[in-house]
Amino acid sequence: MSDHDPMVELSAGLAAIAAEYEAALASAVDEHALRTANGRFVGPQGSLTLLMKRMPELPGDRRKEFGQQGNALKQAITGAFDEHLLRIAQAIRQAELTGPALDVSLPARARPVGRLHPITRIQDELLDIFTSLGFEVADGPDIDFHENCFDKLGFPKDHPATDMQDTFFVSQRDRGDAATTLLRTHTSTIQVREMSRRKPPLAIVAPGAVYRRDDDATHSPMFHQIEAFVVDTDVTFADLKGVLQLFAQRLFHKDITVRVRPSYFPFVEPGGEVDFGCVFCRAWEGDAARTAACRVCKGSGWVEVLGCGMIHPVVFENVGYDPKEVSGFALGMGMDRLAMLKYGIPNIKLLYENDVRFLSAF
Repeated sequence: MSDHDPMVELSAGLAAIAAEYEAALASAVDEHALRTANGRFVGPQGSLTLLMKRMPELPGDRRKEFGQQGNALKQAITGAFDEHLLRIAQAIRQAELTGPALDVSLPARARPVGRLHPITRIQDELLDIFTSLGFEVADGPDIDFHENCFDKLGFPKDHPATDMQDTFFVSQRDRGDAATTLLRTHTSTIQVREMSRRKPPLAIVAPGAVYRRDDDATHSPMFHQIEAFVVDTDVTFADLKGVLQLFAQRLFHKDITVRVRPSYFPFVEPGGEVDFGCVFCRAWEGDAARTAACRVCKGSGWVEVLGCGMIHPVVFENVGYDPKEVSGFALGMGMDRLAMLKYGIPNIKLLYENDVRFLSAF
């Protein structure tokens, strides 16, 4: 047998491990140290494991002998590990039994408390306001038909909102086909659905996610709207403005001012844009210098919040109502924008990035 006989080298390695492992395991003071010591020998990169991987270096008639020696040593190490692990567990248990009693009067460890997302908070607050005014909450699908999203609301066939660059279509047929499906671009689809299946009087509020191909500091491809509408006999624009005033006062401040400017929407006539007195400079308090310096309202004292108007006769006809017998108003707004105004959020993307530092501020 030559001086380089691998059997001699490997056997010497086994002898070295056999002489070392017991002291190494016995010196471990806790479970972590014990497992670390055990891993030095039988872990994936342990000394015994690496020796056993060299078995192919041996002649065929010597492999069996070495394998038996290696396996016997591994079993011895495993047995010693189990014995010491049991000893450590018993020592811990004994310390618990003989140590000082648990003082249950001590305060518990504080746990972080979850918080509602700003969108959820503003939605809950808006629904509380509208239901307190007698509105009923309704819901509808995020994927809807072209006719519910555009046609029955009086959109012309060539309206820009029906273009691919503005709307996420799910199944595209011929342009303007009523059965085309899409991600709803507004919650007004719920208005169509509710009026199509129910008769007046109606007072409905409908929150939900909507989808448009917008993406910048104040727009997101997905955002949240809330729609409210009333249908009955003799509903007037004065009723609409009364609801708007109460809504603004309950959401922001009892003294806030509201104004309505003429504007066009296909599904209302007349229609208007609604501005609230700026909640950042508190324009209604009359501090001209503070308002002039306000970056949010740009010194105007007003912030555009929502669109509204009297429901168009064409919409009534499309859902089976007689516009000579009923009237109504509708208003819709972005909940994301309201959350930004109410909580002072500068960029709409903060609402969707799930940054715990941002969310924990609410």
